[in-house]
Amino acid sequence: MADSTSPWRSLMRSNVFHVSGPSLRLFGENLAGTGSHAAGGQSHQSAATEETVLSIEDLARRFNVSTKTISRWRDHGLVAQRVMIDGRKRVGFLASAVEQFVRENPTRVQRGSRFSQLSQDEHDRIIAWARRLAVAGACPADVHRRIARRLNRSVETIRYTIKRHDQEHPEAAVFPGSDGRLRPESCARIFQHYQQGEPVDSIARRYRRSKASIYRVILAERAEAISELPLDYMPNALFARKSAEKVVFQPYPVNAEATKRVRRPTGLPAYLASLYEVPLLTREQEVWLFRKFNYLKYRATILREQLRPERPSARLMDQIETLYREIVELKNRIVRANLRLVVSIAKRRVTASDSFFDLVSDGNMSLMRAVEKFDYARGNKFSTYASWAIMKNYARTIPDEHKRRDRFRAADMELLQTAPDERGDETQRRLAESDRLYQIEQFLDRLDSREQTIIIRRYGLDHEHDPQTLKEVGSALGVTKERVRQIEAKALEKLREAAETESILPEIG
Repeated sequence: MADSTSPWRSLMRSNVFHVSGPSLRLFGENLAGTGSHAAGGQSHQSAATEETVLSIEDLARRFNVSTKTISRWRDHGLVAQRVMIDGRKRVGFLASAVEQFVRENPTRVQRGSRFSQLSQDEHDRIIAWARRLAVAGACPADVHRRIARRLNRSVETIRYTIKRHDQEHPEAAVFPGSDGRLRPESCARIFQHYQQGEPVDSIARRYRRSKASIYRVILAERAEAISELPLDYMPNALFARKSAEKVVFQPYPVNAEATKRVRRPTGLPAYLASLYEVPLLTREQEVWLFRKFNYLKYRATILREQLRPERPSARLMDQIETLYREIVELKNRIVRANLRLVVSIAKRRVTASDSFFDLVSDGNMSLMRAVEKFDYARGNKFSTYASWAIMKNYARTIPDEHKRRDRFRAADMELLQTAPDERGDETQRRLAESDRLYQIEQFLDRLDSREQTIIIRRYGLDHEHDPQTLKEVGSALGVTKERVRQIEAKALEKLREAAETESILPEIG
């Protein structure tokens, strides 16, 4: 028990009121009324002797804190009682209970004592400093901490002061709009900055947010992106067995014939010639690739079902994203090994009024869809299934050879068409198409770097990527698919004007 000369006892002796007799007995009778603020349901029943009692206002004045702070102290163990004073029930605090709380919570009491009323001069200095720090790029949390240290005030005092100023003076707010939730567009941009490698510290300064809030946005955006991943797979009884991974992850079958160099046909454009560098798949390799491709999608789907959108796990999302990267790589391996099949079918379908490379691009899209739908467990070769899918698509999109194929090309795709060749010589026609590609490359030099990247990726002109969708290009460049569409339209208009100047394109009515 504290000594009678304790400064806290001295504090209690002055400017307090005393309750005795029937009023004091109400302490014991009203213990149940202390509610959740009576720590652990404990009480201090008073004997019928007089004991010092403090009101909320007394405590606030003596400790130089607000009445809200006293209420918070009650949540942390300061025991309160209800007492009848002048015919009214009021909350009171026994001096012994206050002294015990101070003895057990010295740091909390000292910190709260710094949360005192501000003078107008202090208020103006806080707002001025906060404004300078905000302009310099500091986030709210950093501003609150730095000013609190400088003025020896609590962080909560600084935070509340700035918040109230911004609410009362929105036209001169230190952090305009920072009280509300970030708009979806801002969250998407934050995620794009993060994907492009910008540090979280920098993003927090840019949007005047704490690093913790930026990390929450990134996690939420990652979770949303993962929820939209195309993870549909061809089911197989093997996947649910304990032995699945042992079967799926066995070594990749080696093709002894793959070391033999394939003879390239002469007179082929560079893109077609490069296809002969990729060896065809054996039956065993096809099964291995498709089995692993579908199993990884199965595993990613199981993990995604465990993801809680309201509180996504970073560890779980890391696992899903790692699996998806491997899924994409497996799909690309299958597609690359079968691009020669597309070229072979397109050669048989091309006519004088068709663009050979448009047919190849169209066939590539059919090939990629076929990879997603092929069930290796049925025992068929993928080349058989893919050939049927490609030819079915051609039959649907080329019934009228004069009809524009809008499904896989933009409205201005005439620029990328190959001129008709009336001579009928296949080798000469291929050479003419190669020359036309060279002319297109010259025209691409008239575009800026971003326009070039979008045109090349959209139409697969670099021979390293298949033609990509607006969404895929947008993800690679960190912009929305609508923005990709706008840039693509602008770039195609530039190329159209250049081609018309050089008299490359026919008159378009």
